[in-house]
Amino acid sequence: MRKLLVSLLAVFALAAAGAAAGSVSKTVTISKTGYTPTAVSINTGDSVVFENIDTVAHTVKLTPTTGTQCSVAVPLAIPAAGSASCTFSSAGKFKFADAASNKKAFHGTITVASPLVSSLAATPKAVVYGGKSTVSGKLASGQSGQSVQVHAQACGDAKSALVATVTTTTGGAFTYQAQPAKKTAYTLSNKGLTAVAGVDVAPSLQLAKAKRHHYKLLISAAESFVGKVATFQRYRSKLKQWVKVKRVPLTASTAGKAPTVVTSAKFRATIKARTRVRVTLALTQVGACYLAGRSNTIRS
Repeated sequence: MRKLLVSLLAVFALAAAGAAAGSVSKTVTISKTGYTPTAVSINTGDSVVFENIDTVAHTVKLTPTTGTQCSVAVPLAIPAAGSASCTFSSAGKFKFADAASNKKAFHGTITVASPLVSSLAATPKAVVYGGKSTVSGKLASGQSGQSVQVHAQACGDAKSALVATVTTTTGGAFTYQAQPAKKTAYTLSNKGLTAVAGVDVAPSLQLAKAKRHHYKLLISAAESFVGKVATFQRYRSKLKQWVKVKRVPLTASTAGKAPTVVTSAKFRATIKARTRVRVTLALTQVGACYLAGRSNTIRS
């Protein structure tokens, strides 16, 4: 029990450390000549520390104050060699100034961005070629009406490409209907890169009976599988399992609507009538960009 308690405390400590590491603090120094820097850019949840290095007190006025939480009351009265900090939970532009001075150097701005995605997922995580997956997430800021860019990097591509821009709804939620041609990583950004959701793709296999003991197989994907070998199977009800009947070499391909390539094969197999049959394409045959494939089931 003691070991379990110690383990749990360690987990909580690591979680707390991770949360603290996620926020950023930037410093604005105050001297007799003004603020340094006068322009600060942060994300929601980050803080700005006003450090007075002058020999006299200074006052910092913030406009607006909504969405801010400061260590002392606003306007910030900061004594010589003292400091005060403010955390910003709302996106926007905030002005800070010393009311006792009209000098430009005593006026500045804090730009707070709505940054990261707090959650990101793809449903389903795997589709058959031609199928769709919903990539959904939520901005950490919870703001609606924000633009989120969707970038996609397909397996084998050197870099990602912008495929869509979506707008957040209530609570900062957003969705994108993805239709990947092969294994694809979707990266979403909102004023900065965010998490990545991956979608796996299996080739689409369609098996049809041409005539007695003759079959035709069509495989749709974004590449040709000519030279690869599929497996024709039948279902043995007594064993309650699929068993191999024969290997089916894939011999021809034609271009469909881009980026689709249809690989085909015609073959003969003597199977007892009304037996359930199908074709599979193993992981060793499809390569790194696809999942193993399986056709529809038909009767011989």
